[in-house]
Amino acid sequence: MNKGAIRLYKKLKAKQFTPKNMCEVGVYLPEESNVLQFINDGIAATLVEADPNYVVQMKEYFKAKPKVTFVEAAVFDSKGNVELSRTGASTFISNLEKSPALINDGYQVNEEEKFTAKAILFSEIDNGDFDLLSVDIEGAEWFVIKHLVSRPAVISLETHGKYYVNSKLPEISRWMADNDYHIWYKDKSDTVYVKRGTFSIGLLDNLSLLKTNLGLSLVRLKGKIKGKI
Repeated sequence: MNKGAIRLYKKLKAKQFTPKNMCEVGVYLPEESNVLQFINDGIAATLVEADPNYVVQMKEYFKAKPKVTFVEAAVFDSKGNVELSRTGASTFISNLEKSPALINDGYQVNEEEKFTAKAILFSEIDNGDFDLLSVDIEGAEWFVIKHLVSRPAVISLETHGKYYVNSKLPEISRWMADNDYHIWYKDKSDTVYVKRGTFSIGLLDNLSLLKTNLGLSLVRLKGKIKGKI
């Protein structure tokens, strides 16, 4: 059960926001999809996954969902091929300097666990009509945002987690500010951004974000004390 996905679904429902066309990049197991509940509601979705093993499972799991489109590729900063290190839910592009597996788990890149995937620019699959975007690709999230054609109402990105902080967070933050997005909420690994004017963000939302930021800062402080950061 993906608790983050359930939380996103419930919070968007509470704001009376229902997407019309979604995209999720980095799905992992289909039952762990961050937009699963919306797919079950019949919302159109494009699911992007680099690992062919999970794509097979996705196609089987969602075979009765005609509005789901599958893209077997890794979103990157250039087209061609790219190497990934297979580490289950933490599979990442091998040449990244930082990823959750590297920082939090002390993973060492192993040639036997590498595989090659087709690399695409996100703009190749973005027609400009995505209104909900979820990206969890273990440190490569900026490559999606950098080539984004759509301006989704809601964007969920993996930006942090335990001792890990996305190395491209400054670029992501600048892009969000330049394109009129602000932070709605965070959880243990994701930041959810909302385009201004989509719905109101109230005092309770801001207090919850403040509490989460404090908790995340304390975790990182402990990491620095332990020499993990």
